[in-house]
Amino acid sequence: MRLALLGCGTVGSEVVRLLHEQSADLAARIGAPLEIAGIAVRRIGRDRGDLPVDPALFTTDPLGLIKRDDVDVVVEVVGGIEPARSWLVEALRAGKSVVTANKALLAEDGGALHDAAAEGGGDLYYEAAVAGAIPLLRPLRESLHGDRITRVTGIVNGTTNFILSAMDATGAGFAEALEEATELGYAEADPTADVEGFDAAAKAAILASLAFHSRVSAADVHREGITEVTAADVASAKAMGCTIKLLCIAARGADAAGRETVSVRVHPAMIPLTHPLASVGDAFNAVFVEAEAAGQLMFYGRGAGGAPTASAVLGDVVAVSRNRLAGVRAASESAYADLPVRPMGEALTRYHISLDVTDRPGVLAAVAGVFARHDVSIATVRQGPAGGGTAGRGEDADLVIVTHVAPDAALAATVEELRGLDIVRSVASVLRVEGEA
Repeated sequence: MRLALLGCGTVGSEVVRLLHEQSADLAARIGAPLEIAGIAVRRIGRDRGDLPVDPALFTTDPLGLIKRDDVDVVVEVVGGIEPARSWLVEALRAGKSVVTANKALLAEDGGALHDAAAEGGGDLYYEAAVAGAIPLLRPLRESLHGDRITRVTGIVNGTTNFILSAMDATGAGFAEALEEATELGYAEADPTADVEGFDAAAKAAILASLAFHSRVSAADVHREGITEVTAADVASAKAMGCTIKLLCIAARGADAAGRETVSVRVHPAMIPLTHPLASVGDAFNAVFVEAEAAGQLMFYGRGAGGAPTASAVLGDVVAVSRNRLAGVRAASESAYADLPVRPMGEALTRYHISLDVTDRPGVLAAVAGVFARHDVSIATVRQGPAGGGTAGRGEDADLVIVTHVAPDAALAATVEELRGLDIVRSVASVLRVEGEA
């Protein structure tokens, strides 16, 4: 089996190394040896250390490499939308099998890749696109196809999980925790894709598509990052017996009209310390799957890095190579359900709202009246002097409210009206609360 490797950066180099180190075992598992037909890179002369590969295999012509008749499998670890989309569509239409780690492309236009795979008759595998080495997509795609998945909740971005874990452990603010993550190599020089939730949103779209047999794109995912999470939020979560995580949540359920729909969102949320995801620290990933027959399943491990991602890539290479030798094709995309995506306003959630209010009689009643007007039930209220001090009546006070479950639109409207009250100095923070305390 001859491979065309597109990209030889952190992940691509590890793929080459593992192919070399495990060549005998891989050949035994597949039934034929794996050989690299060529490696497409931007600069041939770049120093790649002692990478065990013949320099003659490098090329700057990826399309030419893909079109070669002696290429059976195309492995793409370049990333981005274009030109990766054009390369992979070309490969798939030509009947070649494709293994990719490109979450952004799959989330934006995975349908085009699946259509091209169906047209050409090759396989499209992408285990490495979500949660690195964690075997997650294959179970959703194959093992759980006899079940009905109702909800997928996950921590799928290691950078943000490291930052939030550091804030929780040390009491640091977001900026300080991000600086530490950057120094340790967990955050990129430009961390926008991670801290603003774009990376997690792409992964959420892929997970929802597989779990609910519907095409879900990144544009369908409600996205919020962690840049507004403060040390005060983390302290408030601790006081409630919770911690804060950036969660991707995909759920299946009926909308207001009774139609079956899916809800897909990414945002920071408080979760109780008793929840299985609460103990996931550092840069680890974990995904919690709930299914009607199987019940609750947990997938945990390293979600990024060259070696873990390369492990997932090679697992897919073995699978598609076996299929080609046997003359069979894996099950095609399952999007028969074609469920519509519910607007974020209809998602059911809870809010934790911290208010800076004037400390005088009637404040609590006025605030409660706003919640009542929007049909939002209050679960708990905690009131005290501003900043935890001992100031008396007539000065500012802190009011922390946690709601019962309600539609997100009603909760958002409640917060907006609270901002307009003259007794509310400011809405200090708003965080969603997930899971049962």
